[in-house]
Amino acid sequence: MSKTSGSLHPWIILASGFGSGYSPFAPGTAGSAVGLALFAPLAWYGPAWAPWVACLVFSLLGFPAAAAGERHFGKKDPGPVVIDEIAGQMLTLLWLPATPAVWIAGFFVFRVLDIFKPFPARRLEALGGGSGIMADDLVVGVYGNLLLRGALWLAPGLSGAL
Repeated sequence: MSKTSGSLHPWIILASGFGSGYSPFAPGTAGSAVGLALFAPLAWYGPAWAPWVACLVFSLLGFPAAAAGERHFGKKDPGPVVIDEIAGQMLTLLWLPATPAVWIAGFFVFRVLDIFKPFPARRLEALGGGSGIMADDLVVGVYGNLLLRGALWLAPGLSGAL
C-alpha cells in the first residue's frame, strides 16, 4: 500500500485517529483529544455500557489498525498512528465519574504517563507490529485509571472540582 493511495484506507483512517495523527504539533495529544471527544458524550448521554464497548472496540481494532499503520508508513510506531492514544485515553476514564473535572484530569494524567511510560509500558513497545504500539498505551491507561481512582478515593470531592 503506497503512502498516498492507502491513506484513505479504513485501517489507516482508524490508525490515524480519523486524521488527528497528522497534526503537525503533538499528534499523540491530538489522538488523546479524539479519545476524550468520543468517550465523553457516550459517558454523559449514552447507556452505562456504551463507554465500555467503545473502549473495547477501539482497543481490539487498534491492534490490526496499528499494524497496518506501521506497514503504511514504513517504520516502527509512526507518529501519525494514534489509535493507541484513543484506546488508552478511553481506558484511563473508564468506570470513573462522568464529570468534566475527571475528564480533564484524566486527559492530563494519561498524557504525562504516556510520555514517561512507567514500567512495564516502555518494555512493551518492543513487541512487534500493532501489539507494541497498543500494549504500552493500554498499560498506561490502566495506570491512569488507577491513579484517578486513588485520587477520588482520597478526596471524593475532586470529581466535581472544576
